[in-house]
Amino acid sequence: MSDTFELIVTADLRDELSEPELAELRWHLGLGPQPEQLTIVREFPVVVLDDAGNPAVENAPEPLLAGHGPAQDVGGALCAALERRDDDRRPSWALTSRREIHPDEFEKAGELLCWLADRLEAHHRLTDGAVWMGYFRFHEELLPHVLEVTDGHVNWDD
Repeated sequence: MSDTFELIVTADLRDELSEPELAELRWHLGLGPQPEQLTIVREFPVVVLDDAGNPAVENAPEPLLAGHGPAQDVGGALCAALERRDDDRRPSWALTSRREIHPDEFEKAGELLCWLADRLEAHHRLTDGAVWMGYFRFHEELLPHVLEVTDGHVNWDD
């Protein structure tokens, strides 16, 4: 039995990202190399067995919104894009990601989503103060749930 969820992020970011932040964001989307120093999500702890067979914690960074190719459980194709919007009205960045995600990844992906939520255009903010970011659904459900960030927390429980 699979615990796979579909995660769709559609975001319009304000034009205030630094070059290092853009490079790290591109890496998280699978669109560029891993930067030497990670500043958005810094720690990726993984428990491994050392040479003596004892558990040890290592840092194993991995992109959190990357998705490319056919989906395994949710159908369709996985994708990620980050495009510059050079519009006189509002220069900004358009971000889209569709990927499969396991609940074990919610915490780390949530760190990145909360960081993104703080940098989104005003139209993402809802009247109750939550920030709309896209959709997610369990792979066996037909209808998605709205993906929101409220007070620094992603609503994975909906």
